[in-house]
Amino acid sequence: MKHSRFEAFRLRLERYDPGTGWRLWLYEFLLFGFKQAWACLFGALMLGLLLATHFFYPDDAPLYRYDFITLGALAIQLGMIAFRLETIAEAKVILIFHVVGTVMELFKTAAGSWLYPEPSLLRIGDVPLFSGFMYASVGSYIARVWRIFDFRYANYPARWMTYGLAAAIYVNFFAHHWLPDVRAMLFVATFAAFWRTRIYFRNWRAYRWMPLLLGFFLVALFIWGAENIATFARAWSYPGQEDGWEMVSLAKLGSWFLLMLISFVLVSLVNPLKTPDNET
Repeated sequence: MKHSRFEAFRLRLERYDPGTGWRLWLYEFLLFGFKQAWACLFGALMLGLLLATHFFYPDDAPLYRYDFITLGALAIQLGMIAFRLETIAEAKVILIFHVVGTVMELFKTAAGSWLYPEPSLLRIGDVPLFSGFMYASVGSYIARVWRIFDFRYANYPARWMTYGLAAAIYVNFFAHHWLPDVRAMLFVATFAAFWRTRIYFRNWRAYRWMPLLLGFFLVALFIWGAENIATFARAWSYPGQEDGWEMVSLAKLGSWFLLMLISFVLVSLVNPLKTPDNET
């Protein structure tokens, strides 16, 4: 299989031997940062686009800002594929997230959970088309980091259990508007299913591990921070942010934690669930 440009460069970095002691620690630290930055590339470019248009997009431009963002997001996606910065498999994952996210957006905006305060032509209902790319950024990150760090799992729950739990979480995001919110039960079920699960990752040559639940939380925390940046840039607004920006509620951190499970299950449909005993 033909490697992407990043993949070829990453393999060269992993073949390099920095020695031992502080040189090894420093090299692994820098390599970890480089890999994480690459995994975040799609999301980072999207946030950069939101901030740049927030500060510099002219009010009298012939194209609505939201439409410009949609075209810019599409250009980023096509450019990453054209320059082999992203694989076709990763692009397929992004498409899945785009569809899942857009469906949720249509329902949530109709229910008043959040709104898009600016006009646009490229939209479905009240949802501008760039919104799906924000969910796709999460899918892009997970698909990339899964491959880049060669994720392996110990004590991963049965597939049917994760599928059922992910489906229940997704349905509850809709159903809690007219039925009792069972989010607390979903948190308990998630902890019960994954409390023994370890995620192993290889930064340079040695595998390290952490509890998968901790991984879910750390990524959810990162996404919550990115969400604060996006709402500051008026990409969308939550109730209470209409007259001026304020920090996104910490309650959203719990929502992103649950969405991390949906994200992992979706990515597991195209990425293998290896165990630590699998041969490299």
